[in-house]
Amino acid sequence: MTGLLGQLFITFFLIGLFNFGGGGAMLSLIQGQVVTARGWISQEMFTDIVGISQSTPGPIGINCATYVGYEVMQTAGFGTLSGVLGSVVATFAVVLPSFFVFFLIIRAFNKFHESRAFADTMRALRPAVAGLIGAAALVLIVSTGWNGVHPQLRLLTENFPDWKAWVLFAAAFALGISKKAGPIAIILGAGVVGLLIY
Repeated sequence: MTGLLGQLFITFFLIGLFNFGGGGAMLSLIQGQVVTARGWISQEMFTDIVGISQSTPGPIGINCATYVGYEVMQTAGFGTLSGVLGSVVATFAVVLPSFFVFFLIIRAFNKFHESRAFADTMRALRPAVAGLIGAAALVLIVSTGWNGVHPQLRLLTENFPDWKAWVLFAAAFALGISKKAGPIAIILGAGVVGLLIY
């Protein structure tokens, strides 16, 4: 059990250390490690965890780490108490780098915030953040693989089982882009509509 807890800590510490752009950008990093690289949980379970993480209060990346830590320990068969311990370890590990990075960035910002090079660096990082958030969205739509010759893409039918799911997705996306509704209203509205049509 301690070996798996140690792996959880290292994995989420590195995710927290190398993430840039908030919780949405962190999702593709978490998926890459816990689903693809380590196979701790299935893609379907990860999708459910993302949905729960978005629906519960708090930052989505931290919520996701909490749920993943619990599920990894439960799936390994260590019991409920170890699941709670896995949640604590993963959550602590993913936020720990932020404390160190925060103080370093504050010091750098206070020293270099008027520097043109600093402003240009921050501006250059914005497309990378947008790319990471886009990658997180793609993780919930398609599953990728490799058959030894060329990449394979598979639509995640468990997330988009029929045309109604695509219409709901398109409506939520359009409302978000147009800024006619806030994220909380969109999530709640999509949840209610999903309950009614499914």
